[in-house]
Amino acid sequence: MKNKNVQTEIDACYLYRKLAEHESDETVANVFRQMSEIEQGHAEAFARKLNIPTENLIKPSWRARTLILIGKIFGYDQVLNSLMDTEKSLSNAIISIKERNKQEITGSETNHVKILWSILEKEKKISGPQLAKFETRHHSGGGNAIRAAVLGGNDGLVSIFSLVMGIAGATGGNHAVLVAGIAGLLAGALSMALGEWISVKSSQELYENQMAIEMDEIETNPEGEQKELVLIYMAKGIPEEHAKEMAEEIMKDKTHAHQVLVKEELGINPEELQGSAVEAALYSFMMFTIGGIIPVIPFIFTTGIHAIVSSIALSTIGLFLIGGAITLFTGKNLWYSGFRQIVFGLLAAAITFGIGRMIGVAIG
Repeated sequence: MKNKNVQTEIDACYLYRKLAEHESDETVANVFRQMSEIEQGHAEAFARKLNIPTENLIKPSWRARTLILIGKIFGYDQVLNSLMDTEKSLSNAIISIKERNKQEITGSETNHVKILWSILEKEKKISGPQLAKFETRHHSGGGNAIRAAVLGGNDGLVSIFSLVMGIAGATGGNHAVLVAGIAGLLAGALSMALGEWISVKSSQELYENQMAIEMDEIETNPEGEQKELVLIYMAKGIPEEHAKEMAEEIMKDKTHAHQVLVKEELGINPEELQGSAVEAALYSFMMFTIGGIIPVIPFIFTTGIHAIVSSIALSTIGLFLIGGAITLFTGKNLWYSGFRQIVFGLLAAAITFGIGRMIGVAIG
């Protein structure tokens, strides 16, 4: 048990409290407040075992504060998704350790998402629509959007950095590097954009067809769909009577019932289908370009060894920043993730530089 345990609980307490402050639904906000209190209790328990005065508990980390800043800009669904992902990772880690040590899995290892669902279940004022709304927010994909942005920038940086170093190795860093770098940047960004457009468009068409079929089933066999909804909620651990009440309330409105069943039965979030394939393509193009332009910049102003060294320096900084951004989702140490990203990026660039050097010598 380390100070990291205390920090993790403090961060979770802080994030849940902020979610409660910015939640318009008072019932859901109350759930977040209860979760914040639970995390605070865990933090104090860890602190006592480590002989840390509870009045001197650590403040929220840079990671937690950054997530709240992202929430202010892009919406607090981003924070909820990231928080849930972190808690799932922690619970999985505990289970893995127990399995390696051949210890009994008691069920207490399960993540705090189950605690949250237990609070939701016992909350007297909770309704089917509120529960569905919470699930929609949890599965909205907001955290995934930020993750995709970070990974898109990483793809652009690593691929173009490797390309630039390969050409530099073959040519000694002359103007051919700039031409190849820009061409590679445009080709990679356009390929990413087209791939994203096709992915989003094909998914939308597939899901729209499945959603149409689901609406037909609601209209032709509403009793059967209600029974399915009851079973789905029971599978989540909700008592049968409460599940029946929720399902009955939801089925009173066909439009709302369709939305819930599409999400629960088909695993489709209708909000994601509202996204534009063109916007997704432009977003992908932009993120790849931002990452890919970094190693090319020095060759715009100079050539030779100075450009190569400058490109390596700028790319190293970019790799560290991307590694640091990844810790928003993994919760790993900033320096560990940053330097790991640097090692992998520089290794890829060194390999391509060496291959380019050998090709250049052979041609010469």
